[in-house]
Amino acid sequence: MNDSLTSFKVDWSTRSKLRGPGDRSLGDLLKQLRDRFAPEAQGISISYVDDRIMRRLNREHRGINQTTDVLSFPSEAEKGAFPHLGDLVICLPVAEKMAKKMGVSRRREVETLVIHGFLHLCGHDHEKDKGEMMRLQEQAEKDFLGLDPLQMSLKRGRKPGSKVKKLKDGTRVVVTGRAAKAIVQKETVKKAKPVKRAIKVKKIDPTKPKRGPGRPRKIQGEGTPAAVKRTVRKKRPAPRPRSGVIG
Repeated sequence: MNDSLTSFKVDWSTRSKLRGPGDRSLGDLLKQLRDRFAPEAQGISISYVDDRIMRRLNREHRGINQTTDVLSFPSEAEKGAFPHLGDLVICLPVAEKMAKKMGVSRRREVETLVIHGFLHLCGHDHEKDKGEMMRLQEQAEKDFLGLDPLQMSLKRGRKPGSKVKKLKDGTRVVVTGRAAKAIVQKETVKKAKPVKRAIKVKKIDPTKPKRGPGRPRKIQGEGTPAAVKRTVRKKRPAPRPRSGVIG
C-alpha cells in the first residue's frame, strides 16, 4: 500500500474482465479526497465490476433495470465502530465507453468516477441540491488532478431514442426500438384523447303533470284534464226458472 495511505485503508476488489487503476494510480487522489471531505474516515472499499453485476445492483438498490457508471454505498457503522466511509462500485465497461466518447484514457474516466462517488459517500447528492456537488467535483478535479473536469452531462448508458418503461413489479427498464416507439405512441394517444363531457340531467318539476308519449290530452278549464266518458252497460236480469205446473 502507498505510504501516504497508512492511516486510510483501501480495500480493492475486481469482478471485471477489464483492468482498473489501483493504489499506485489512485492512492494520492483518495488521500486528498479524504483530507478535504472526510478527515475522520479511515477506510473505503472500491470494487470493479462488469455490466451484468452493475445492472443487478442498480435494479436491486435503485429500481432501475440498467447498468450505470458508479454506485455509492455510504457506511452505516454504529458509533465507536471502525470509521469506514463506504463502498464504491465502478463499472469498467461503461467507463471504457465514456472514455472513448470523450477521447480520454480509462484511468482518467475512473478518476472522475472516484471523485463523484466519494462525494456521494460524504452525503452530497446532485439530484437534490442546486449544483453544489458538481461544483465541488469540478474544483476537486482541477486541484487534485491539475486537469479540466470531464463533462458529466452526457447521458451515460442511454441510447438516443430510448425510453424508460415501468414494469408491474415497480422496477424501471430502458427499452429501445419498437418498445420505445410503442411508449411514445401511447403517450401521444393519451394526450390527444378527448375529454368526456358531463351529461346534463333535466330537472323535473313535481308540480307539473307527467306526460307520456303521444298526443297531449286536451285541457278543460284551468289545467284540469278532460273527463273520459265511459259507456256503462246495464246488467240484464237473469231469467226466472220455469215451474212444471200449468195454471
